[in-house]
Amino acid sequence: MEKRILIIGASGQIGNELTMCLRNMYGNQKVIASDIREASDAVMESGPFEILDAMDYDAILKIVARYKITDVYLMAAMLSATAEKFPMKGWDLNMTSLFNVLNLAKENKIKKIFWPSSIAVFGPTTPKINTAQHTVMEPSTVYGISKQTGERWCEYYYERYGVDVRCIRYPGLISYKTLPGGGTTDYAVDIYHKALKDKNYRCFLSAKTTLPMMFMEDAIRATTNIMLAAPEEIKIRTAYNLAAISFNPEELAISIQKHIPDFTIEYEPDFRQAIADSWPASIDDSEARKDWGWKHEVSLDRMTEVMIANLK
Repeated sequence: MEKRILIIGASGQIGNELTMCLRNMYGNQKVIASDIREASDAVMESGPFEILDAMDYDAILKIVARYKITDVYLMAAMLSATAEKFPMKGWDLNMTSLFNVLNLAKENKIKKIFWPSSIAVFGPTTPKINTAQHTVMEPSTVYGISKQTGERWCEYYYERYGVDVRCIRYPGLISYKTLPGGGTTDYAVDIYHKALKDKNYRCFLSAKTTLPMMFMEDAIRATTNIMLAAPEEIKIRTAYNLAAISFNPEELAISIQKHIPDFTIEYEPDFRQAIADSWPASIDDSEARKDWGWKHEVSLDRMTEVMIANLK
């Protein structure tokens, strides 16, 4: 059967770049982008786009039927910092949208699902260094609770109904193509914009807050690679740990100063500090590397080089 892809949440930070990558791989007309609001010009102009509410099962079903969709990438979510302000809305969006696509697959309307989890599934009691694939998971944010619950449901639908759903736990993601979307690691995108514009940044996390991060290019590659893997290579049906680089605001500022020597940074931690403090500092992703050949390519200094070159 010919692969036809629906991306739900195509105007978000990941969805935008994922759409362009998949259109490049499979052809513009085979990748249907959708979101509750219009996406970037590049997404809107390069192929089909539908306004779609991820919480509306019937609306998703209509689009799946109209375009003969085989694979769904569910990228719509309310992220960590925003969900803390609107807990019930965050829970509702994150869970209802997932059940909608899981049930479509259960009813054999689609063949395969990609759903992103996050390092937010870990909590204050999780060992922070080289956090293992299987470890203590007691998340303390709405986003983390919804992602942990979602992982269990993904595994349940795979075990109970044979639904082919594949998940990875994204670290903080950094991109120059779209603005950050309300997450706790947003500082690592915002800092580049402010460095170029003001040569100064007020950081909402403390200097030594080390978190697992990844350049968007690596994240997109991981996403497309896990979906290309043979079903028998996917040994974990909750979500795979995924890692690339870990750094803190101070280390990122030093990396930026190699290009903008007079750049300065101040630290004014806000409510997001407590969220960051509950997350790991580094991740053990050996299972993903072993099972489906994951490897990251972009270092911190290389990422800074690319970010500054493209935001200038």
